[in-house]
Formats: sequence, C-alpha cells, structure tokens
Amino acid sequence: MKRLHALIAAATLAACGTASAQTKWDMPTPYPPTNSPTENIMQFVSDAEKGSGGKLKITVHSNASLFKAPEIKRAVQGGQAQIGEILISGYSNEDPVFGVDSVPFLASSYADAAKLWKASRKAIEERFARQGLMVLYSVPWPPQGIYSSKPINSIADMKGLKMRTYNPYTSRIAELAGAQPVTIQVAELAQAFATGAVNANITSGATGYDTKAWEVVKNYYDTQAWLPKNIVFANKAAFDALDKPSQAAVLKAAAAAEERGWKVSEEKNKWYLEELAKNGMHVSPPSPQLKADFRKIGDTMTAEWMKTAGADGQAIVDAYRK
Repeated sequence: MKRLHALIAAATLAACGTASAQTKWDMPTPYPPTNSPTENIMQFVSDAEKGSGGKLKITVHSNASLFKAPEIKRAVQGGQAQIGEILISGYSNEDPVFGVDSVPFLASSYADAAKLWKASRKAIEERFARQGLMVLYSVPWPPQGIYSSKPINSIADMKGLKMRTYNPYTSRIAELAGAQPVTIQVAELAQAFATGAVNANITSGATGYDTKAWEVVKNYYDTQAWLPKNIVFANKAAFDALDKPSQAAVLKAAAAAEERGWKVSEEKNKWYLEELAKNGMHVSPPSPQLKADFRKIGDTMTAEWMKTAGADGQAIVDAYRK
C-alpha cells in the first residue's frame, strides 16, 4: 500500500512538473468555431502544440468571447493575450498600409492577392515589430463581386442604381460608378432588395450564399474586386520567451496554416459560386467593357490610397506590379 501511495505521489509530482514547464497562451479570434479561418486556426494550434512536444498550450477563444474584435490587436500588444487574429484592413485608419488588400481592383484574383501579400508583407511586419508584435501568417476571405437586380455590361449601366455600401471603399466605388450609396447591414440586405431600397451590392459569394441572395436578386458578377485578409500574429516578447524548438514549431505550423488557408479559401469560393448558380442566379465574369471600366476605377482609387500611404505605399504597388 505504501508502495502504491509512493507511486501515486511520484506520478502527481511528475504531472505538476510537466504542467509547470508548459507555457500557456490565450488566442482571441473574432469569428465562430465553424468559420473557415477559425477551423484553420485550430489546425495551426494543434500543429504548434504537437511540434513543441507539449511545452506550448494555446487556448483559442473564438467568436470574440475573450476580447471584442476591435480590442484583439491591443490586447496582444499589451500582453493580455499572447496571440490573436484580426482583419488587417480594419486597422487602415491606424496606418493606410494595413488597408492595401482592400484597395478595389488592385488585386483581382487569388494569384494577384498572393503577389500583393508578398509585396506588402515586409512593410506590415515592420509596423507590427515596432509595436512589439510579429506576423505569423495570413489567410484571404473570398473576393468581392457585384450583385445587381438588372444586367450590368458596363459602368454606365450602374448609373442611378441604389448600391448597398458598408465602408469608405465601397462608397467611393458607388460614387465613381455614378450609383447612389446606401448603408445597409447584412442582416437587412434581403429585405432591402425585396423592397427596392437597394438594387445593387458589392460583397463576396460567401455572403450571397449565407443571405440566400438568389431569393431577391438574380445577377452576380465575379469581379473579384479585392480579397481582404486576416492576419494571425503574436506578442514578440511572448514568442521570444519560448524555447527554440517551440519557436520553430510555431513558425512551421504558421507556414502550413498560410498555405492551407489560401487553398481552402479559393476552394470554398468556387463552391459558393456554384451554389449561387445552382439556386438560379446568373453567375458570370464581368464583360470586357465592365472589367475595363472597373480597372479605371481601381487606378483612381489606387492613386488615392498611395497619396495617403506615402513612400511605403508606392514601394508596395511598384513591387506588386513589377
């Protein structure tokens, strides 16, 4: 019996020793567990923990349950959490460079978006580093397209349309297209189309699928206006405090998560568009004229963005277009 007690005590001490040697990180994220970026994060966390040999434990707090979405970056910066996820363009008021992926028609495909990320990553990493943060990886959301109650073959066809907008970029597109910007929340979008409060909208195939857009609008043009990205990042001091094998495990898991996340986003986007078509929507690429017209709008808005982003903005666009 004494031997059994001794064995239990030894096992308990060993467990306590393991627990004390384990570093615990909290990871707030803005989106639900079933959301594609969150599912990717769970795989990243699993890979990082396994790669560290159990020395690192990361607890994911999804759906803004630990910090609200706008609070996550500051929480990680201040050490209240060690790692987090944000929509990087949501911080473009802090620094215009953070909004480069949401400049309309600058990058109009997954390949172009990946090239833009490569061109802008260093500038974004430098800004994060100055704030005691480090970028681990990015994942894109599906590209933005145009929903319309009537066929659109050129920008001229958009003149006078009541276009639902949700940020300064979309409002500027409406203005340059001669449409009337109308601010409508996603939850009210179907009713707005049904009542004629709006008859055009720019958003992703994912949002169209989630809101059953086919019930109120019949045309979707896959303009791929821009592909906004999420950034997963860590507190640099917390990362530096990890042992070298754990650091390597985090970086390896991040590289795999980035590659996987981009692939899954593109695959799911194709599925969303197929579902829109299956439910009776006319899904098509923009006509050559509409594409050319949007390119002009994109050039105008890119020039406007570069004025605010300064020399770094110019360098990013030059590297992207090289």
